[in-house]
Amino acid sequence: MPSLFARTFHDRANDVGLEWACQEYTFGDLDRRANRMARQLRARGLGPGDRLAIWLPNRVEYIDLFLACTRLGVIAVPINVLYRDRERAHILADAAPRAVVVSDTETWDGSATAWAVDELAHAASRQPADAIDAELDAGTPAALIYTSGTTGPAKGAVITHGNLAANTTMLVDQWRFTARDRLWLALPLFHVHGLGNGVHCWLASGCRMRLVERFDHASAAESLLDFRATVFFGVPTMYVRLLDVDGERASRIGAEMRLCVSGSAPLPAHVLEAFEQRFGQRILERYGMTETLMTLGNPHDGERRAGTVGFPFPGVRVRIVNEQGADVPDGQEGELLVRSPMLCAGYWNRPDATAAANVGGWFHTGDIAERARDGYITLRGRRSDVVISGGFNIYPREIEELLVEHPAVAEAAVIGAPDPVRGEVPVAFVVTRPGVMVDGDALIAFCRDQLASFKAPRRVVIVDRLPRTALGKIQKNELKSLLRA
Repeated sequence: MPSLFARTFHDRANDVGLEWACQEYTFGDLDRRANRMARQLRARGLGPGDRLAIWLPNRVEYIDLFLACTRLGVIAVPINVLYRDRERAHILADAAPRAVVVSDTETWDGSATAWAVDELAHAASRQPADAIDAELDAGTPAALIYTSGTTGPAKGAVITHGNLAANTTMLVDQWRFTARDRLWLALPLFHVHGLGNGVHCWLASGCRMRLVERFDHASAAESLLDFRATVFFGVPTMYVRLLDVDGERASRIGAEMRLCVSGSAPLPAHVLEAFEQRFGQRILERYGMTETLMTLGNPHDGERRAGTVGFPFPGVRVRIVNEQGADVPDGQEGELLVRSPMLCAGYWNRPDATAAANVGGWFHTGDIAERARDGYITLRGRRSDVVISGGFNIYPREIEELLVEHPAVAEAAVIGAPDPVRGEVPVAFVVTRPGVMVDGDALIAFCRDQLASFKAPRRVVIVDRLPRTALGKIQKNELKSLLRA
């Protein structure tokens, strides 16, 4: 994969490629930093196949470390900075890294050997900047990226150099990236969305990127305006927050933009429509997983249909099947299966999970989807989220999308609760809009008016917030624990 970026580092060596913390770095600077970091990691005993965990927020050294790993053949193991002791311990025990790079070793309480990033970067700055050549091929693992663990312990998806190269080449082409673009990136680099899409599209295209530590809705608008961003990658919660930007600034941001992409969680149709009205930009919603990288997307040139995730990307094949594994006709729901050059090599140390997910040459995503006659695919929810009530299958997303249409509802999540008669019944957790009052009975009645009676929630719980992962996915396992409590 280092060869994927070689042209950018060579041809644009003197061009500013990165803005971080009010400093500018040319592509030549970044190339030399990566080489020095690679030499420092090798001096500390790391070599091909070793794992290096990275527990850091966004910063320029994150990019140094990742590029250094790819040049050495070391496998990077990004860890969510929001993870606590138990979650980190699981990943460290599973991946068995040689070390973990952290912000501050004084506060590190993990079991693995920890290296402070500032000390490591200082030591690297004294290393020679000439390149290191490692023997790599498409099947060489580049990263272990752990799933969010929304339904159980996180599994490490083995992402290869070939996976990342195929994903990057396809996205740069499909999303029309050029060196003239200006990418504003606030997505966390420990996630495949920020790292596999954001960083890779930036380096492969040779465009300019402003990296920020995290998305702050209070300062995002000014930063976007100051940077004159043309491309924005976000998750639905970011787009919801941006709807608070006043009309004048929203228009100015939208006038500079050419592409706004949403992923990592479903984008409510009303948010897409409201964003277009306010910013003059129609969001491109796409679909992927840690295990599959990018799979489906609305077209860059063509209708970006609200509520859908579009079509398979070039090189990707999909099927939608019933419980017996037979393809369902258009208009019917089934599980989405994927075959793709972006598909990971399996789960680290989990041959059982790898075999269970890959059957007959197809990866079972666990997502329920439906294809329209003209090919647009809509996601209906997770197979594990399906509520089976009295023999009927209920897909929570259908209820959730209806609830957020209510003027009092800001967010909603639906789970199944045990029921002695029907087996399970749907229960909704709702966050109301500021200053708006509504009771659960009114929301149940609202659903009963527009859904089959068996789909209406039997109970509505009003909460201050919904538990989410760092990328905005609702953690329904926590809601189930709350319900049991």
